[in-house]
Amino acid sequence: MFSAFCNCLYKSNSPLSRAFHVGKQFANPSTEDIAFRAICVNLRQRKWKILEQMAPSLTNSLVNRVVSEFRKSPKLALEFYTWVGENNRFSHSLESSCATVHLLVNWRRFDDALLLMGNLMSANSVSPLEFLEGLLDSYEICKATPAVFDALVRACTQIGATEGAYDVIQKLKVKGHSVSIHAWNNFLSHLVKLNEIIRFWKLYKEMVSCGYVENVNTFNLLIYALCKECKLEEALSLYYRMLKSGIWPNVVCFNMIINEACQVGDLEFALKLFRKMGVMSGDSVLPNSVTHNCIINGFCKLGRVEFAEEIRYAMIKAGIDCNVRTYATLIDGYARGGSSEEALRLCDEMVKRGLMPNTVVYNSTIHWLFAEGDVEGALFVLSDMIDKHICPDQFTYSILTKGLCRNGCVKQAFKLHNQVLEEHMVGDAYSYNILINYLCKINNLGAAKQLLSSMIVRGLIPDIITYGTLIDGYCKGGNIEGTVQVYENMKKMEKKPNLVIYNSIINGLCKDASLDAAKSLLEASQRIGLLDAITYNTLINGCFINGKIAEAFAMFSEMRNVGIAVNKVGYNILINFLCKFGCYQQARELMKAMILHGIIPDYVTYTTLVTRFSKNCSPEEVIELHDDMVLSGVSPDNQTYNAIISPLLGEKSAEDQV
Repeated sequence: MFSAFCNCLYKSNSPLSRAFHVGKQFANPSTEDIAFRAICVNLRQRKWKILEQMAPSLTNSLVNRVVSEFRKSPKLALEFYTWVGENNRFSHSLESSCATVHLLVNWRRFDDALLLMGNLMSANSVSPLEFLEGLLDSYEICKATPAVFDALVRACTQIGATEGAYDVIQKLKVKGHSVSIHAWNNFLSHLVKLNEIIRFWKLYKEMVSCGYVENVNTFNLLIYALCKECKLEEALSLYYRMLKSGIWPNVVCFNMIINEACQVGDLEFALKLFRKMGVMSGDSVLPNSVTHNCIINGFCKLGRVEFAEEIRYAMIKAGIDCNVRTYATLIDGYARGGSSEEALRLCDEMVKRGLMPNTVVYNSTIHWLFAEGDVEGALFVLSDMIDKHICPDQFTYSILTKGLCRNGCVKQAFKLHNQVLEEHMVGDAYSYNILINYLCKINNLGAAKQLLSSMIVRGLIPDIITYGTLIDGYCKGGNIEGTVQVYENMKKMEKKPNLVIYNSIINGLCKDASLDAAKSLLEASQRIGLLDAITYNTLINGCFINGKIAEAFAMFSEMRNVGIAVNKVGYNILINFLCKFGCYQQARELMKAMILHGIIPDYVTYTTLVTRFSKNCSPEEVIELHDDMVLSGVSPDNQTYNAIISPLLGEKSAEDQV
């Protein structure tokens, strides 16, 4: 009888039948069911020690069930997911990761979702397209929203996966899904930050062709891209197009154009826009602290600090508080212009206003005090910095090291360097490079080499600047053997020589009369495209010094044939040696050719020609040459004028009187 009743229940789809099945399931729960219930109970109470004991029973299926169970408690779900990930005996499946991402995005916990995806793609080597497939597979089950695809694009740009972000956008299109305008804006912003402007415009056109409608952020990006290309007029034109589209600008739009105008030194354009912001936006946008700071920075860069101060007063009058950046810019402006007292006055003023100078403010002040030779003042500012509990950073120590060396306080510089080493504040080669550079300048190459060894012993890797400084030091000291040794060590450390290093070695070889070796190095640098006007000028000068006149002129012709323009230095070298060999008229003709090529002779050209002419030509020819050069925009310095021209003019005046 009971058996028949059971059969009836099995065949039936009644509530009673379903209840029977559920009852049977609870009567004989599986191992996973038991673990699932235990995990859920202890997770709700955050009993992590008990959960640790259950770690060996974790499976991907079990993790997915727990995450799904806590879909209405995203914080707990994420804590569980993180706890599982930290367990060395378990590795998350793509399925559980995607389920967690969907949950976080549904609850608008975007930062957590971005961090999770970024870690998975960078640390676990899951490609963006693999992640996308996982998100698409679980999309319906997790009741996801399209915002998850926007989040994936953003996660890609955050970890620098440019191609991955674009692949996701393209793949979604094929799969019948799409990202929003916000994801496109994020991707385009990423391209602008990478300075990939050509690609930016190409993909912007692609976006528009797909039917996307620009919003205010899109227009801001377009304006930003134009500003990066220094196209201020086009940026302003785009602003009017934005208005015609019915989109009202925000303050960011104006700030970008004003900032770019200040960067290129067009303060007149910046000020016009600054004053018309209210009119142009229907009084919906007014200058804010960023706008004022841009103008202040522009004036300070041009050395017009008094105008920058006027903008600050206008800022205060408008009820806008000056911030640390405002003061930092003005302090740097005053210090740069040699007005250290004004800079220190502003430091005091900002403290009185409740603003604490940061490391940028102090570093700037210390740097310019050292530049003025005021070592005592610089050290006083450092003391004040420490008294105010503002920790000096690596830049501070580098500024101090360089400043002390430049002002002859070498013992103090090395003492500071050793203190910094003890405090483990040196993380790279920068501070070492400063000291090595100073030692090379005073021709103490032995100490410089010892410092290099000390650096390697401490586990710091010398960079290209370290090797370049040493090579330059050895070359200038005429020690070719030492130069070659450093060069070989650099190659062993797999550091590729740059143009500066090649030029230094070529210069050293020329001074050592090793012209064949210098030419070989030129050919080597030519093969990898590392050569410039300095390379050729050095070799031309070397050929002349070593009496290889024909080779010097051949090098001059070769320089033009390979497309490197002859600069002022190159012409001056040729003019100098033509004069030395008594070819005065040819030297003068070369100067005329120089002017025809748009290169204005400088006082070096003038002094070279006039000095040689005054010794070997008539006074009339010297004065004629002087007049020609002055008409070309070149003026002699006082020393040359007093030594050569003034006596000749006096002599001519006396002759006229007779």
